[in-house]
Amino acid sequence: MIHPLKITISLLILLFSSFAFGGQININTAGVEALAKELNGVGQVKAHAIVEYREQHGAFKTINALANVKGIGSAIVSSNQKNIKLDAVD
Repeated sequence: MIHPLKITISLLILLFSSFAFGGQININTAGVEALAKELNGVGQVKAHAIVEYREQHGAFKTINALANVKGIGSAIVSSNQKNIKLDAVD
């Protein structure tokens, strides 16, 4: 029988390893697939909305401006703050 503590530790390691290995993503250049993969709480529909917003309004000037996208709230922005890069588009 597997000890419950070993199961708990294993699950915690798996959970936190996804945060440790997640890369940063530039919201001014990333495509739909990359946004959906790298941003927590963002699937294909919200990722498409981010790209569409960026195409209509230009590059994001601040990370918090991401909350202007329909379906993206401040909670999603906050939970992804460390994953987002904001390099300008040339």
